[in-house]
Amino acid sequence: MDHVLTLIAPARGPVLDQAHLRAAGDALKALHATVGPPRWLKEGEAADLPFADLAPDQAEAAVRSALGAAAIDLAAQAVAGRRKRLLVADMDSTIVTGETLDELADFAGLKERIAAITARAMNGELDFAAALRERVAMLAGLPAEALEGTYARIALTPGAETLVATMRAHGAVCALVSGGFRFFTARVRDRVGFHLDQANDLIVEGGRLTGRVAEPILDKDAKLATLHRLAAEQAVPLAATLTVGDGANDLPMLQAAGLGVAFRAKPSVAAAARVRIDHADLTALLWIQGYTEEEHVGGA
Repeated sequence: MDHVLTLIAPARGPVLDQAHLRAAGDALKALHATVGPPRWLKEGEAADLPFADLAPDQAEAAVRSALGAAAIDLAAQAVAGRRKRLLVADMDSTIVTGETLDELADFAGLKERIAAITARAMNGELDFAAALRERVAMLAGLPAEALEGTYARIALTPGAETLVATMRAHGAVCALVSGGFRFFTARVRDRVGFHLDQANDLIVEGGRLTGRVAEPILDKDAKLATLHRLAAEQAVPLAATLTVGDGANDLPMLQAAGLGVAFRAKPSVAAAARVRIDHADLTALLWIQGYTEEEHVGGA
């Protein structure tokens, strides 16, 4: 079989069962696909369903329809080259559960106001760079100690450490590339195990935020350029790259990579991305690449 459909349930349930696999197989056969026997990657959580004679997008659409409202994520792709050699990941609401700028704004009593701007920017309704400058300007005068306080609140998304540790163990280069701030990405890089990070720099003078961010701002174009640069430096073809993110500033790199995953993404991003994960945690990116439970390394 030259293609595979991966079905993924949330790690903490509900489970993926034989009824789901039968429904998926029947949906593919109804479109005259040749379907092989399923292979469990982890019992009850992730399984591969090999198939042939059907385009991946048609396979996904058919199975989504067959499974209805079931909390199961899907990804159909060619079997060849499914394991990737370069990971480029967004940070906020992807590797970590929240938006660090919104949490920083909480120390200034402006979280609700700034979070509303963040949501619109991440959904592609506002120019990212202009929205970032606007939000940072509102924090002028905030003591720099608030950065440490914000970092103390940061929680990793479940599966982040396992994703990076497993891909590293199998030879992949892992990069954290964020439209947020280097103060946080440097710490998350070391905490999770990324090889490198790239982000924006807040300007601090006299122990307080100036309300300015260093130029040029790392936006969607810079994220895409970073993907291309890292792929060239590592001699990795784009087909062997994996990107993951949730916001409009991630979309160009999601669309350019061999495997671009919209992770619990904003509606406009989920609609435009080739693959989306709505229910599972970040280990979904390992299941999609065909890693079995036994091949997962460390992390949580």
